[in-house]
Amino acid sequence: MLQFSIYVVVALCATIVMSAHASPLDSLEGKWLGTQEYAPDKYAPDAPQLGLEFKRTKGGNFSVSLYQTVMSLYNVDLPSGVQYSNGVFTLQDMGISFTLANGVLKGASKSGTTTFSLRRTNLLPTEPPIPNVPNFPNDRWQTKLGSAIYATAAIYDTLAYVGTSGGVFNAVSVKSGDVVWTFSAGRPIHGEALTTNDAVLFVCDNGFLFKLSRTTGKELWRYNLGDAQVSRILPHPFVYDYDVKAPKPVLIDSLLYIGSGDGSIHAVNIANGQRVWRHETQGKVRSEALASGSQIIVGTWENMLYALDCITGKEIWKKDMKGVINSAPALVDGKLILGTRGAVLYAIKPENGDILWRAPYWGSWVESSAVSRDGLLYIGSSDLRRVVCYNPSNGKNLWRTDVYGWTWNRPVLTEKYVFVGVGGTNPYFTRHIGSLTALDRKTGAIVWRTPAPEPSGYFQTGFVAAPAISGKTLVIGGLDGTLSAFEVE
Repeated sequence: MLQFSIYVVVALCATIVMSAHASPLDSLEGKWLGTQEYAPDKYAPDAPQLGLEFKRTKGGNFSVSLYQTVMSLYNVDLPSGVQYSNGVFTLQDMGISFTLANGVLKGASKSGTTTFSLRRTNLLPTEPPIPNVPNFPNDRWQTKLGSAIYATAAIYDTLAYVGTSGGVFNAVSVKSGDVVWTFSAGRPIHGEALTTNDAVLFVCDNGFLFKLSRTTGKELWRYNLGDAQVSRILPHPFVYDYDVKAPKPVLIDSLLYIGSGDGSIHAVNIANGQRVWRHETQGKVRSEALASGSQIIVGTWENMLYALDCITGKEIWKKDMKGVINSAPALVDGKLILGTRGAVLYAIKPENGDILWRAPYWGSWVESSAVSRDGLLYIGSSDLRRVVCYNPSNGKNLWRTDVYGWTWNRPVLTEKYVFVGVGGTNPYFTRHIGSLTALDRKTGAIVWRTPAPEPSGYFQTGFVAAPAISGKTLVIGGLDGTLSAFEVE
């Protein structure tokens, strides 16, 4: 009996010693899964999955792996690991802190903008395979234009008009793919053209806005935008100020409105190419303006959104959007819909710039412009890899579909489908594969998907341009320099 009592005392003492030396980090070991959410008082509701796994290493430390499904992050190592101080755990790589109580990890970002709640689990999410769906039916023609195509084609009557990074502007038959005429602008062309009954207008990196005869390609006039010396950085593995867009001219009555890389917006007489007014902006303009009533609204690379009087160019209001604006604002349901590189989609009052709602993009730029049909809003993203359908009245996410790559330009809508050009890249921290993809407009399900060529040695592949549709023909230009046409329903 005495021997048994001594054994119990020794065992109890050993347990106390072990507990004294146990680390609070030990309580984290294992897998955790739950949801994360942006501050509901400021953002539209959205609560995607978040998972963490804590593993003890041979050295006695803990490794941490992240699972964030909305950003397609699976088993991503967090190099700084986990730290503990005064009852609070910190993941420096994510900028979050949390506590553990009653079997629940609860935490928030440093700013308090995002919160999360996780519980223990036996299974963490795995990346789903790309769905096995048919390629686009009825590939009609392909025409090689010699260099990368960043600009969206403009279709008017029987011709598609598009410029290339090689500095050539092309008029191509929509029916056959034959090149009807070309114009040598001399420097890369990154913006979509504006077409009228008798003319085609576009901007070029040599600093000029060109007006050409639509039928012959003859130059009618050129206007100096003053940005020929402004640099442009294309996508690169280690430089992140990607600059692949240029604004499309906007025509209201007899005036053209066009932004410039030197930090200005211009009103130009379409008949003779003469300046009517110029308004200096804070930051270069790489996206097209939007006409809203008597206002022209345009965003800049210094985060500023401007509303200007159409006739005089006088500033009506401006607002700091806290992120680079690289996409055109859209007017949907009486609201300005605008994405930024601050990883937020905004709905804004066009009268004064007041914010009506925000939708989070979980760290992803919003490079796409919004489009609408039947009272719904559709938009692409960037690293999020998603095309999203929203209710424009409140920012509620109705569906969100992974298209496995960058969707930097606007979607194109028909009665049944959403068409998007998707960009791929390698190497990158998540998988991105270029394609031309069609989604069911009601459900977001992928219906067709044609993968883009992936030539070796290229960082970016696939598409930056949006598709263009005329009748039953879809036309899109690729980064491999090919202009392609498909028959669509």
